[in-house]
Amino acid sequence: MKERVLLDAGVVTRCRRRVHLEHDPSMADELLAPVDLGIEQRIADAAEHRLAVAKWLSRVLGADWTEIPRGGSEGREELTLAAMRAGTRYISNAQLPSDDIGGRRGGVDLLVRADDGYVPVLVVRHKITDPGTGARVSPIDRPEPEAARADSTRKVRAQPRDQLRLAHAVRLLQACGMGSAAHLGGVIGVEADVVLWHDLEVPNWPGGRTALTEYEVRFADRLAVASAAADRAEPLALPSRITECKGCPWWPTCEVWLRESSDVSLVVRGEDAVALRDMGVSTVEQLAAMPLESAEQLPLTGVHNTDAILLAKAWLQNLPLVRRVRELAVPRADVEVDVDMESYADAGAYLWGCWVSGVDIGEQQGYRAFVSWEPLPSDDEARSFAEFWTWFSSVRRRAYERGLSFRAYCYNELAENRWMLASAERFAGKPGVPSAAEVHEFIDSAEWIDLFASVREQFLCPNGKGLKVIAPSAGFGWRDAEASGENSMRWYRDAVGLGGGVPVLSQRDRILRYNEDDVRATWTIRRWMTSEAAHQIPYAADL
Repeated sequence: MKERVLLDAGVVTRCRRRVHLEHDPSMADELLAPVDLGIEQRIADAAEHRLAVAKWLSRVLGADWTEIPRGGSEGREELTLAAMRAGTRYISNAQLPSDDIGGRRGGVDLLVRADDGYVPVLVVRHKITDPGTGARVSPIDRPEPEAARADSTRKVRAQPRDQLRLAHAVRLLQACGMGSAAHLGGVIGVEADVVLWHDLEVPNWPGGRTALTEYEVRFADRLAVASAAADRAEPLALPSRITECKGCPWWPTCEVWLRESSDVSLVVRGEDAVALRDMGVSTVEQLAAMPLESAEQLPLTGVHNTDAILLAKAWLQNLPLVRRVRELAVPRADVEVDVDMESYADAGAYLWGCWVSGVDIGEQQGYRAFVSWEPLPSDDEARSFAEFWTWFSSVRRRAYERGLSFRAYCYNELAENRWMLASAERFAGKPGVPSAAEVHEFIDSAEWIDLFASVREQFLCPNGKGLKVIAPSAGFGWRDAEASGENSMRWYRDAVGLGGGVPVLSQRDRILRYNEDDVRATWTIRRWMTSEAAHQIPYAADL
């Protein structure tokens, strides 16, 4: 009898084409891209966090706790099932029995015994709540739904993947006869201070669906895709470029196919590519050939219709940038400061780097950094943020006192805004830390310029609008050949000795050089945008 395809929880949030390739026997020898170092580091961080939480809970819960041995999978299903049959209250690192009929396999970080069976609990390295009300949580030392209460200070942070993983575990528990009738699941987040409980049958998904309903639809689709691949049948999923492609090991395989076929997803992503194919526009050439007057016929949501046609034209001419406007402009001031922040996942922002330029007001021109090298999370983060804000405010004040205009610049304000506000809220009352209202006043003012928005409004960018993509067109290059946000997180681990290692001081210098280059890049781009060289970039209407 042919062996049934068994899928883990990850497939429901995974690209359909990747699911196909992972189960196609003919692809066994295909060359895969190396694992992205940033992704590899996040996986390692998550594993370290799970282990730390498990060690802490084992000490607190004592005799009620048992842990299934880590490592190889041999015998772990049997040990997990035996522990459940014995009524063990808490089972860590569980490997649930495979569901051959449903096509499921997988494990869960923690199983908790309820009155009529077991409920799953995940341990994740991201935030699970935000300030607000309504989240149902239990104390971390009572990781059970019976202890859950509505919290007046927390609301649930949207993390759909967590709920889908819990739904997968619930179905596996049901398949082996050990599930609770209450379809609940818990999550312990990066702070590891509470357990957040989800009712997977509450209709709080789009269209009034429940997490279980959403899971069932997605899982059935992925199971069909994988089964067709395993049977060498007609594929149910063809390549299409999406955001996930960036870190996918199968991207080299898909890229060859997409470029050979000049697939339209090379220009427009996701659902827009699907919509174009449905109306018979499947190649970049077909999209580029559409008259601009017909643009309104395109059923696009992720990009303006006219932009899609122009992007296709630019892509065919191998143009990295196209001007939307005749005259490029960036708001300027007498005194200017470029700002770039470095954070470590959700743990905090450890570095605020600035580049000072413009009229001399007695402040040293060039790069200045405010940094904490104490491993996050740490109260020293408050000190470095306060020093940054105090210095930054003094530069603004001195400019005003001299009758000079002031502006500050960043590249994609979402990150800087998030951490300025989060720091003001988390460290409220500490010396030098501004109020959230003071931060809001600044980021809502005309003095705070998001250069990313300026680029987005004035250029079409076939290859993306990221800082590392745009800066080379302005003639700027990073000194470090491995410069990237993902790699900087790996460097940070080494720099502060996370995981018990000895801090590597050379990595601190590397981070500072990288951050300096980031602010120099924004400085270069905005000066370039108002130069004659930038106006040599082809104009969209001339394509």
